[in-house]
Amino acid sequence: MLIDVRPVAKLTGPAPVDVAAVLAPVFDALGSAELDLASVRVVCDWIQYRHNFYEPVEVRPVLANRPHPAEPGGGPQASGGLRGGGPPGQHSGLEIAIDLRRCAGDGDLAARITRALAEQDGTDGTGLVLLEPWQPASESCLWRFNTLYWQALSRWEEATGREYEQALPGGRSEARDIGVAGDLIRELLRVWDELDARRALPEELYVAELGVGNGSQARTWLDTFADLDAQHGRDYYRRLHYLMGDYSAHVLDRARKAVAHHGDKISTLVLDATRPQQTLGFLRGKAFCVYISNVYDNLPTDDVASIRGHPYLVEVRACLRRADAAKIARRYHTRPGELAALVHRLLRLGPDLLAEAAPGRFPGPREAVAFWQETWSALRLQERYVPLDGLDAYQITPAITGEILRPLLETCGDARMHVSNGALASFADTLPLLHPFGRLQCHDLFLTAPGGYLTGFHGPGKYDGSVVNWVNGPLLALAGNRRGFDVQIAPNRRPGVNVKTLTAQVRD
Repeated sequence: MLIDVRPVAKLTGPAPVDVAAVLAPVFDALGSAELDLASVRVVCDWIQYRHNFYEPVEVRPVLANRPHPAEPGGGPQASGGLRGGGPPGQHSGLEIAIDLRRCAGDGDLAARITRALAEQDGTDGTGLVLLEPWQPASESCLWRFNTLYWQALSRWEEATGREYEQALPGGRSEARDIGVAGDLIRELLRVWDELDARRALPEELYVAELGVGNGSQARTWLDTFADLDAQHGRDYYRRLHYLMGDYSAHVLDRARKAVAHHGDKISTLVLDATRPQQTLGFLRGKAFCVYISNVYDNLPTDDVASIRGHPYLVEVRACLRRADAAKIARRYHTRPGELAALVHRLLRLGPDLLAEAAPGRFPGPREAVAFWQETWSALRLQERYVPLDGLDAYQITPAITGEILRPLLETCGDARMHVSNGALASFADTLPLLHPFGRLQCHDLFLTAPGGYLTGFHGPGKYDGSVVNWVNGPLLALAGNRRGFDVQIAPNRRPGVNVKTLTAQVRD
């Protein structure tokens, strides 16, 4: 049996976690279970997100073969099969995941493990209310919840009484006001001066920001640029075009007000962050700076793993605990078995149209938003490991295969990591927008080495009504390097801040 304790930072210090005390009930529970312990992995994590998709104890089967949809383990109601051996869809191993933050000092841990094993095996008699079949995490309905959050943000904020940035740690984004605007602008002015001296500077000077937040970063950047340009005396501000792009029209409206004093220098565009060229294709080869803040950590991602030298894809299915489902169903005059259809109707229509379509259950949008929030709060994910035929057969984006993951997985032994599909697609689609002397600068939750996945939990977590995952920085760097870009990831200037700065520009 393999035991993997990942939160190494929690093992030392003034109040270290007593891992031995946690593992004792694990051994008690497994000793009485009918399991081949040689195929069991116990993974101890520390899930720092107090709102997340997991129970304190999770049981994840490692399948022996890729299941066919018609076979046991392939359909939406299948349990995954923990005890068989050999036939398609059944397991070759088992992972028991323990959240040390919630389980340390839990006198009921052995019982939790026993219940989790029975639930996965379908023998506990309670079960779960499933909202979807097994599928890669990037295709799960949790991302449709994420999309709904940004589309109907004004409704969510109205219900909570606070703006979304107040839900972040410290009540604001760590990427805002980090004091780098002046340095970036001075470097930009230097490049423009050199190009102008060679008569190679275009008349129109484009800068784009993706993920505009409340507009404070754009206001800081533009105000600083206007001041520095006035001192510089070259009148570049007159030629500047600052483009603000975001998925949420509500966010754009708010950000537009923050920079209204810059007038016609500003254009705002609703765009899909994973495919920026769909909207910004006219900028191809023209943008001198593309600034991105807290976008990549909110885009869909799969997880992959290397287990005993073999690659696996993590499949998930969203579900509700039966007790939570029964409570929600009673409140909205339906049955637990009908919740999945009602949830998908919400995700398709949004709260306003759902209230119009089902006035008997939702007298108005407020009640539909309450249903949305209660379901989101109760939403859980089951997971399983499905073998990949080969990394090159796994498509990360339409243009990038899983082969790019090989050097990362091979350096870590048994490891699980984010593929950052949405972030990688966005990054690769943004690079062509850059002028040959342009620069992409991105502030986000970047891991800087694949080994970071061996020492801590990096998502998914729930931030208010949205999803957050740390971003696989080494993977983005590999993709940029293969396209002729130099990619660097630097720590934040403020100590203790998790957000880092990725910079990409054409390699000299």
